[in-house]
Amino acid sequence: MNLTVIGTGYVGLVSGTCFAEMGNNVVCVDVDQTKVENLKQGKLPIYEPGLDPLVLRNAEQGRLRFTSSLAEAMEKTEVFFIAVGTPPDEDGSADLKYVQSVAREIGGLLQSYAVIVDKSTVPVGTAELVRNTVQVELDRRGVDVQFDVVSNPEFLKEGAAIEDFMKPDRVVIGSDSEKARELMRQLYAPFNRNHERTLFMGVRDAEMTKYAANSMLATKISFINEIANLCEKLDVDVENVRKGIGSDSRIGMSFIYPGCGYGGSCFPKDVQALIRMADGVDFEAGLLKAVESRNLTQKAWVSDRVKERFGDDLSNMTFGVWGLSFKPGTDDMREAPAKVLLADLLAAGARVLAYDPVAMDVAREELPAEWFDSDSLVLTDHQYDALQGVDAMLLVTEWKPFRNPDLDAMKRLMRQHVIIDGRNQYEPKLIREAGFEYTGVGRING
Repeated sequence: MNLTVIGTGYVGLVSGTCFAEMGNNVVCVDVDQTKVENLKQGKLPIYEPGLDPLVLRNAEQGRLRFTSSLAEAMEKTEVFFIAVGTPPDEDGSADLKYVQSVAREIGGLLQSYAVIVDKSTVPVGTAELVRNTVQVELDRRGVDVQFDVVSNPEFLKEGAAIEDFMKPDRVVIGSDSEKARELMRQLYAPFNRNHERTLFMGVRDAEMTKYAANSMLATKISFINEIANLCEKLDVDVENVRKGIGSDSRIGMSFIYPGCGYGGSCFPKDVQALIRMADGVDFEAGLLKAVESRNLTQKAWVSDRVKERFGDDLSNMTFGVWGLSFKPGTDDMREAPAKVLLADLLAAGARVLAYDPVAMDVAREELPAEWFDSDSLVLTDHQYDALQGVDAMLLVTEWKPFRNPDLDAMKRLMRQHVIIDGRNQYEPKLIREAGFEYTGVGRING
């Protein structure tokens, strides 16, 4: 098929590349000319394992092209994917200005029947907004062109997006048009070779499914974090509790790992947006508000433990931070717990040495310049460089290279042998026997 994907961010680039890998002709459109030129040269705007070679191969073989002109991409397009950002507005609701802008441009150019797909995460009712926006432009032009609007939310995990797209758990398609459903069925047929994964439903149902899925996962994280905090008060080891409840098939082990909170571009934004949707229909989303509140509190867990151990005034103290991205497998620092930790430590007068396997460039771009100018924050070239003369090592992101560290080297490098583990990566007994003072989330920290 001939596909046009508007937006070359995380969702758009992964989706367009994977569709091209399955033999489709894909044009990716972005208003950022610099980004487009970089993509043409094989320079990707995001880090995602396995994505670079897929982009290069499909571009070289002519199935994947990049342009800043939607008009150039329109010819023969059967399906348009809107994959632009929907950032949170001031009140936490999803800002749809980019989605509407794309819909207007499609309406101003559309010449023949096509399916317009909302791939971005958008509130319930957005497909109707897109349909009306396109129709207004068609009416303005005085042309009668048929089209359908479909909701096809993405369910990609950063760090495993290629696998998720190529071998999906489910493909959710919201449409009331049999013609559009058949076209989408054909498009996704190569991804359903083993068994049918496509779920057809109403447009509004599909829009809600995305928000409900992310909010459910965020709820599990906040739940286990709340239990972990209670365990700390009751002298209970949450790791045993986690295994005990996770063994129940109705609960499962996924997303019940205590830690210093969730971040990223999806969970915080989608929980907030769903709360605002509830407010808009005069519904009290008490559980979702509690999920958000617990997570905001949990992001301060590491800095709270630091201050409990060293006091509120951290002047003349240095801390080593391992991990800056919101999770392993990505350089994404949006809503990352590390941002909260760094701000708290620096505000208390501390000096920080930090290391992340892939997020260093993003950190230099996104973190306040004054942190670097004052030498209060130093990004190191190696994980052990971040431990030189520190008073404690603070683990924030559970990257694999951090999981089995050289404890002898750490003891030689660190001024004080204190580990505060924000992801429960280490076995407390082993760390303490090696001569370290250890604190974990909900662990027995005697």
